[in-house]
Amino acid sequence: MSLKPKFNDYFQNLITSFESQNQGIKVNWVDIPWDGMENKILTAVSAKTPPDVVNLNPGFASQLAGRNAWLDLDAKIPADVRSSYLPNIWKASTLNGKSFGIPWYLTTRLTIYNTDLLKQAEIAKVPSTYTELAQVAKQIKDKTGKYAFFVTFVPQDSGEVLESFVQMGVNLLDASNKAAFNTEQGKAAFRYWVDLYKNGLLPKEALTKGHRHGINLYQSGETAMLTSGPEFLKTIAQNAPKIAQASSIAPQLTGETGKKNVAVMNVVIPRDTKKPDAAVKFALYLTNDQNQLAFAKAANVLPSTVKALADSYFKELPANAETYDKARTVSATQLQQAEVLTPTLKNFNVLQKAIYDNLQAAMLDEKTVDQAIADAEKEWNSQQS
Repeated sequence: MSLKPKFNDYFQNLITSFESQNQGIKVNWVDIPWDGMENKILTAVSAKTPPDVVNLNPGFASQLAGRNAWLDLDAKIPADVRSSYLPNIWKASTLNGKSFGIPWYLTTRLTIYNTDLLKQAEIAKVPSTYTELAQVAKQIKDKTGKYAFFVTFVPQDSGEVLESFVQMGVNLLDASNKAAFNTEQGKAAFRYWVDLYKNGLLPKEALTKGHRHGINLYQSGETAMLTSGPEFLKTIAQNAPKIAQASSIAPQLTGETGKKNVAVMNVVIPRDTKKPDAAVKFALYLTNDQNQLAFAKAANVLPSTVKALADSYFKELPANAETYDKARTVSATQLQQAEVLTPTLKNFNVLQKAIYDNLQAAMLDEKTVDQAIADAEKEWNSQQS
């Protein structure tokens, strides 16, 4: 998804190499923009005309795994091969104990911050927790007129706010997948975001625009911080060199738990593929140690195999390291403690929508926080009956 034209050379070389080692197998790479991906895949799977190998993420892939759309990989991939991937990351592509995907590349969020804006706001220490973020958000707004940061509450977009709930100590669901978030901790998390919005410390577009708007705001100097993966540092350097020059990085924001999130991209194989063996072979080739390390270097992401992640590239910095290089080592260090914070569910999108819709209602004074969280609980539980 969204890999052309930037990585054309990488994939053309990889495909040529694979085809030369596997006579008779031809690979046709089709790149789909992120925005149209879900509809295209749903249509292809429903029509039983899917691609043989698909690059997705566990969140969306699990929705279709719940409909039995993907090949059961436990029967196709030996245990010793599965164990070459990071255990917690492999687990992210399982549902009800069955593996539906192979991990590919990973990112852990960092705090990218504008040193000039923080200096103007007289902030000496970059916030490391959401509590600290709320404190500096007011100071930044008062001193500079800018926002501290942007986060989206659009239900179909990023799960960052749900992840923040878990980082703040909220259990989203119980063992039966019923809502477990209507607690004092859950109300505190709801209130945290509602208060930031009502106090004018979040951009109004947080309710209507997706996470990529946050990158645009940061590049234009309208926000002091960006919570994002290190892969966006090059984008910022190309689009806003002055902002890039003033940018530095800090570890991912977290809550009282200290938990940090990792985002996983995976590859899945549709159950209706006509060439399951060739598809598995290519998926494993794409995600092997050597190719993951090469792609991680090209894209400034992290690999999901144990051996590739152990490479010195993720531990050692060159002399006079650029922000881009520092981000890589901070990101890799975080990965040791990082986990996928939100549950793998076939209808996770319904949970996110219930919480985000009700957060928005509370932000717009249509509901109290208590009513909003109770309604979100009721909406989710009604789907589980």
